[in-house]
Amino acid sequence: MGCSSCSTGKGGQPRGCKNNGTCGTDGCNKLTVFDWLSNMALPSGQQSFDCVEVRFKNSRKEFFRNSEKLSLSIGDIVATEAASGHDVGIVTLTGELVKVQMKKKKADWEDPSLPRIYRKASQRDIDVWTSVRNKEEEVKKRSRELAIALGLQMKISDIEYQGDGSKATFYYTADERVDFRQLIKDMARAFSVRIEMRQIGFRQEASRLGGVGSCGRELCCSTWLTDFRSVNTSSARYQQLSLNPQKLAGQCGKLKCCLNYELDAYLDALQEFPKTDVKLYTRKGKAVCQKIDIFKGFLWYAYEENSANWHKLMLDQVHEIIDKNQENVKVESLEEYASEITDENTKREFENVVGQDSLTRFDQPKKKRKNKNRKKRNPKRTARKRG
Repeated sequence: MGCSSCSTGKGGQPRGCKNNGTCGTDGCNKLTVFDWLSNMALPSGQQSFDCVEVRFKNSRKEFFRNSEKLSLSIGDIVATEAASGHDVGIVTLTGELVKVQMKKKKADWEDPSLPRIYRKASQRDIDVWTSVRNKEEEVKKRSRELAIALGLQMKISDIEYQGDGSKATFYYTADERVDFRQLIKDMARAFSVRIEMRQIGFRQEASRLGGVGSCGRELCCSTWLTDFRSVNTSSARYQQLSLNPQKLAGQCGKLKCCLNYELDAYLDALQEFPKTDVKLYTRKGKAVCQKIDIFKGFLWYAYEENSANWHKLMLDQVHEIIDKNQENVKVESLEEYASEITDENTKREFENVVGQDSLTRFDQPKKKRKNKNRKKRNPKRTARKRG
């Protein structure tokens, strides 16, 4: 994602707007919203919705009432009401789509206590806002040193200053309850600002900080995912994935949220398969399910006495054996059914889809240089030399 001001610079490198998410177009921010009703006019006599959505640092968004009837558009920097003082944020959505978002977030747009927008941010408001944003990294480093000096088992992951610089919110993660009363006193003395401590989960921490996942794309929680559903190991079992915690865990240390994306499709496909605890009864003994291939419709069974030797069966064959077992009929053996499956040779040699196999296809073959002097030899001189 990028805006028009993030064009290519020298040497083909991205130039970047250097505004750290305040470029005004809201095209390179987290959880960006596209207003697909922006070009549509309202019916005659209907007033525009008086609430707007404002984004603050990272993915924090709140709704405010435009009581002053300001002409706002996406990307405008506004001064909003806060618990004490004012905050500065960027307008991310206006119009009727705000009502849809408020209904989705279960926010009441008729609530009289809804905070309001004071004004469009002046140059002084923007200067104060940018100055406090620039010192957040230094304050975060110093606050971590204070927490380590007190021996607190916590990690301060992010800091967000209020727009007027009168308040700082410290986001931290901790496995257990932490007594940070002395830490607040030390930080208030060191930074001369009101302190608010807010504990967040590990997934919320990953969504605020962002990053790149193992798939090579930006984290879903920091780009478009807004809710965190519970993920357990059964999601991996249904998808026939190996229970390797290093591969199943994301950057937050929890199970990846993407394990739930295709889970419903796997559950629908598994309805046609028998349960894994159903045993097949043959004259050679009982067979237990070892593995399932949902895409190809194959199942692997092995005898209880010889669990190392697997037999590959098709889904129709397994249902046929189960139906016979329900009629108290035992099949002869699994080998009879496994022999009906013709194993396809899946091993292929290297194939170049373009049809250009040679790496030296652009090299010109070396031509033998003929001696031009031989053609111009004088026959009389050659005859003298022979004589």
